Amino acid sequence: MFTGNIISKFKGIQTPFYYYDLEVLNQTLQKLKKESGKYGFFVHYALKANADNKILDIIKSYNLGADCVSGNEVKKAIECNFSPEHIVFAGVGKSDAEINCALDNNIFCFNCESLQELEVINDLAFKKNKNAGIALRINPNVNANTHKYITTGLEENKFGINLWELATVVNAVKKLKNLQLIGLHFHIGSQIMDLNSFKSLCLRVNEIQNWFAVRKIKIENINVGGGLGVNYHEPDTNLIPDFEVYFKLFNDFLELRPRQKVHFELGRSITAQCGTLISKVLYVKNGVNTNFAILDAGMTELMRPALYQAYHKIENLSKMENGKLRMENGNQPLAIQKYDVVGPICESSDCFGKAVSLPETMRGDLIALRTAGAYGEVMSSAYNLRDRVKAFYSNEI
Repeated sequence: MFTGNIISKFKGIQTPFYYYDLEVLNQTLQKLKKESGKYGFFVHYALKANADNKILDIIKSYNLGADCVSGNEVKKAIECNFSPEHIVFAGVGKSDAEINCALDNNIFCFNCESLQELEVINDLAFKKNKNAGIALRINPNVNANTHKYITTGLEENKFGINLWELATVVNAVKKLKNLQLIGLHFHIGSQIMDLNSFKSLCLRVNEIQNWFAVRKIKIENINVGGGLGVNYHEPDTNLIPDFEVYFKLFNDFLELRPRQKVHFELGRSITAQCGTLISKVLYVKNGVNTNFAILDAGMTELMRPALYQAYHKIENLSKMENGKLRMENGNQPLAIQKYDVVGPICESSDCFGKAVSLPETMRGDLIALRTAGAYGEVMSSAYNLRDRVKAFYSNEI
């Protein structure tokens, strides 16, 4: 992914910074549109993965919708010219102000997660003399086989309407005159690599569809959420997720009614691989059991390792040529050592990786933390009163 020319240009930029390869992003979007288009599926981009303006402009150019989980994300989508009729608003805790914002912008759909939320949206829509399109987010009790913090489709999770309360909720919706039931919404988790989880979701959706059909309730839209994972361990081998297999699975196993439309909410799988956090080694510190490579980037720039114990591939760009480890003394490879790669934040959890194999690393070396295009910049903070870092793009360097 990184050529010698790019690396030499990095040396003139203040670290740390986010680097976005826009060619990778465009290739990913082209593949996404091709494979989803085979079946007439409609994809909403999940802004929570990455809300960088240039990234959003490119995604919008491929005519994706927007999946939002806050009022500010709804505002951002509108500002970036996503069509309101393609904006969906999810989230287990929508405030009155956020709901009013979405109503004022005439968005396509609220994905609703509780009876009380439905009642609040109905009351607010009544005050504005509007009808709100809603989808019931149903908790399908399907295991996503992913990290417990990003599993959302089990009864023990806070998300969605449980199957055992569905009848009560549906009967209530019939009495809420300013709501229009236009869909069902499902989302079982994030960073899902076992596609059998999606097959299980399809089978459960089919069962729930039958429940509505028996009661002669017509459902126009089925939103199956997102959650498709990416390869953090070998990003160059799998830069673009296998959208062909992913969308075909839903086509093969979802049993749709006539004229039903299928919606997806993908975020990580679109933006993760186009982004990298570039940092610099401040110090190399010898420890009792390990050596530490201390970077100028920390958990304030990439929270996932501290939050989820997530893996990101770490590369020493200063010891690479054309994407490969540089050789020395003719054909001899550089000596490899193990380092705990850590940041400067005053927390022991500020660690990007333990016992990471790297060529001998020195103060001033450039380090790449790969696959940081999703849940990287968007989760950054100013903890320890750190400066917010900048983003740079492949077409500008």
